[in-house]
Amino acid sequence: MTTAHHAPGGSRPGGRTARTREAVLTAVLKELGRGGFAALTMEKVAQRSGIHVATLYRRWRCTEGLVCELLTDLSSDVPLPDTGTLPGDLRALARSISAFYGDARMRRLIEAVVSAAARDPQAATVLRSFFGERLVLAGRMVQRAVERGELPADTDPEQVMSALGAPFYYRILIARRPVDQDLAESTAIAVWAAARAGAYASKGNSSSNSSNKTSSNSGNNKTNWRSSSKTPATSPTKTDGAD
Repeated sequence: MTTAHHAPGGSRPGGRTARTREAVLTAVLKELGRGGFAALTMEKVAQRSGIHVATLYRRWRCTEGLVCELLTDLSSDVPLPDTGTLPGDLRALARSISAFYGDARMRRLIEAVVSAAARDPQAATVLRSFFGERLVLAGRMVQRAVERGELPADTDPEQVMSALGAPFYYRILIARRPVDQDLAESTAIAVWAAARAGAYASKGNSSSNSSNKTSSNSGNNKTNWRSSSKTPATSPTKTDGAD
């Protein structure tokens, strides 16, 4: 998913500043892979990147700032799909999230950011902004689905996308287990079924009204998922994810 937010390091720079930023973030990722967030220090990043430690403190202030910017930077590689159907979009996005966190370094990164947010107000602000922006961006898929008549008109896009992401973060942060493509598949199917049933209606709307809208717009529940969620040629398959 793309985003315009790159705090706390600021907007994407160019030239020498861009090379400095790339060297530093690469060093942070390698250090996280080596020893995790607990062992991450500004001095280690400076030594690995070849950038003076004073520059790191001046621009990023602390290790929390470094890992938050790294998460923002790397997550821009997770694209928002547009397959033409919401089932296809949910499946493609879930597979992309699974592939992203299939890398152990990415799991350590999100662990580091959540840990930082628990201790540092700036990191907490960055984390809230990070997820808030992604919910808005991903919610466009749900808005398109409503316009196509796939979902009730009162469906809340943020609730749908929160439900899609939740199982991944539970698996990583609570269960402490790797994610895989089976999780992606089951999550996408469950969220699609719940959305069609009106489970994510905006506050103040009756569930029965949502269900009626879903039934009239969506057709047969048993056939829609498989028939309308064909994976695009560029999407991962069961064998090329993070399993």
